Amino acid sequence: MKIKKLLTAATVVASVALLAACGNSSKSASSSSKVTKIGILQLINQSALDDARKGFTEELAAHGYKDGKNIKIDYVNAQGDQSNLKTMSDRLKNDKNKLNLAIATPAAQALQKADPDTPMFFTAITDPKSAGLVSNLNAPDKKATGVTDMVDVKGQIDLLHKMFPKAKTVGLLYNAAEPNSIVQIKLARAEIKKLGLKTAEKTIASTNDAEQTATALADKADAIYIPTDNTAAAAMTTIGKVSEQAKVPVVTADATMIKKAGVATRGISYKQLGKQTAKQVIKFLKGKKVSQLPVEKPATTSIVKDDKRMKMFNVDASVLK
Repeated sequence: MKIKKLLTAATVVASVALLAACGNSSKSASSSSKVTKIGILQLINQSALDDARKGFTEELAAHGYKDGKNIKIDYVNAQGDQSNLKTMSDRLKNDKNKLNLAIATPAAQALQKADPDTPMFFTAITDPKSAGLVSNLNAPDKKATGVTDMVDVKGQIDLLHKMFPKAKTVGLLYNAAEPNSIVQIKLARAEIKKLGLKTAEKTIASTNDAEQTATALADKADAIYIPTDNTAAAAMTTIGKVSEQAKVPVVTADATMIKKAGVATRGISYKQLGKQTAKQVIKFLKGKKVSQLPVEKPATTSIVKDDKRMKMFNVDASVLK
């Protein structure tokens, strides 16, 4: 009888242990299921795009969504290579993420083509409609939404004219393969023409030809305007050297370019752009549908200037007001 009681007690203990193990396993699975997988595809390493990504992850963390805890971020960078964009887009699709973030137009186009089903948010994109990412900016219809970096091109050309009123020919430097640049260049051409000025244009295909192309353009222009162009942004240090040697000032649409080559601009903070995009993602994670999240414009703009080049090109700060 005593032996029987001991066996019964042992059985109970074993059963409790088994139940506890199952409970822990269930709890672990439950905890694991709460981790949200987010993919990030960035076109290339350059200041603006890097800032947008940092702003995005910082804002998520500020709201309790921390990588390695309740979210898992898979970040990939195509380094400006089209074949990389396709391979990496396929990888993010296979990851079956809750959502993906695309940084820059080519990254968003590649990701949407590879994976039209996973919700996609984008940032640092100038014109998502002409890029084919959405048909309706107010009610996104392709499981994609985000924040554009469209700047006031008219305002920037007007600013260039105020800073350099003697400039008769404005040079336009951009990558013709970037849809975001084409949109801005068309606007810039129209505004320059309205001012009665001439344009000279040069395109760059990669950072390798930036010096030669910028030098050739500087020979034809009195001042140079550069849109939010990813290729040019990656070559701004080189362009800055050309600008200083040729004594031809540069005005950029992207405020982050100013410290490397530009004189001044009215632009946006790409870090804030990333934070703004993260706020959209948080709404999505809390239950909003992509179609309920309109594409947004940059919330704020500000004057950004480089004091050294302001002095170098004799620009009076009063014209920036």
